Amino acid sequence: MSLESIQKHNVVDVIYEQMKQNIQNGVWESGCKLPSEAALTATFQVSRVSVRSAVQKLRDLGVVVTHQGKGTYVTRDLARYDAFSDNAPILHLSQEEFDDMRVFRQTVEFRCMELAVKNATDEDVQALEKALNRMLISRDDYKKYSLADYDFHLAIVKASHNKVFIHVMESLKGIYVHYLEELNRVLGITIESVEAHIKVFMALKNRDAALATETLNSAMTHNVHAIEDVRHNA
Repeated sequence: MSLESIQKHNVVDVIYEQMKQNIQNGVWESGCKLPSEAALTATFQVSRVSVRSAVQKLRDLGVVVTHQGKGTYVTRDLARYDAFSDNAPILHLSQEEFDDMRVFRQTVEFRCMELAVKNATDEDVQALEKALNRMLISRDDYKKYSLADYDFHLAIVKASHNKVFIHVMESLKGIYVHYLEELNRVLGITIESVEAHIKVFMALKNRDAALATETLNSAMTHNVHAIEDVRHNA
């Protein structure tokens, strides 16, 4: 492995490029665990902060994934080492997974919106607004934003007061959050997405199920086209 000592101003970019080269060249193969942060710090002769920033850049692109307490690994979903660039994040959702989640949302969430308009209490509306506010203040952190995003949609389901729907939504938290994280990481947290959530909230608050459903469906359709573009450009 060739990892040169770095004595330059743009250390993060240089570390990133060398780590990226090791992945592209197959030195660090798919599924391989990266050297520890301490080992990389010693190898590059730079600070932990610089190494951490370079790894984060790879993580944001979906090239590596970090498992708490276990380490950072080259993603197993990376089929070709030359298939990623600095501006093209890798989507770790299969077409089947993406389509299945879209159908689930259209089946369950749309119905829950109709029920929420009839059954939501003031407390339900407040919970929805609280989750929305968390989304707004977490726009610079896609993981925190995605968790708040899930809580927003969970609040809609809870406002339906249908115990079966609520149980199903809560049981799917891991899958749902992963789906949202992938969309928000790859597509970015856009102003259109934020505005769509605000519009859904206002529609439900005003007891307008048709507008809420239309807004969410439009946002999901936009995601379909955006994902198609990502896959086409990969």
